[in-house]
Amino acid sequence: MADDDRQMHRLQTVELDEESLAAVSRDQEQERQFAIFDLLEENHFHPEGASSGPYDLRMGLVENRLVLDVSGPAYERRHILSLSPFRSLIKDYFLICESYYQAIRNSTPAQIEALDMGRRGLHNEASELLQARLSGKIETDIDTARRLFTLICALHWRG
Repeated sequence: MADDDRQMHRLQTVELDEESLAAVSRDQEQERQFAIFDLLEENHFHPEGASSGPYDLRMGLVENRLVLDVSGPAYERRHILSLSPFRSLIKDYFLICESYYQAIRNSTPAQIEALDMGRRGLHNEASELLQARLSGKIETDIDTARRLFTLICALHWRG
């Protein structure tokens, strides 16, 4: 992928719908902020039919569906995705993250590393699923999909 294409087709802002968010732990808030920061630092985001970016993204939940409002120069679309295919991955991701946060405080480095490997594996699986679900709507690279999945989880966190 050419650097020009990467610069043209990228996100410049990401906003999570405040009404979709719940109170979260400090660890979860930090992960949310890191995901947005990392996403804005480097991403590839190319909506189908858009000639150039950069783009603004607003993410939210409406009736248990993921809503992606995308806008950019001469481009504005709303994409709605069913979250059903993600349910078990999100549930497993929450469980392993909770174990990971507890392990950071109380476990050996080997135990932490094992949990982190499991967390990364789930994250990769969910990111590939997200890329597939966005196919024909929005093209992303795997790192962008990973960070977007973290934000999808952020919309599901319940304190």
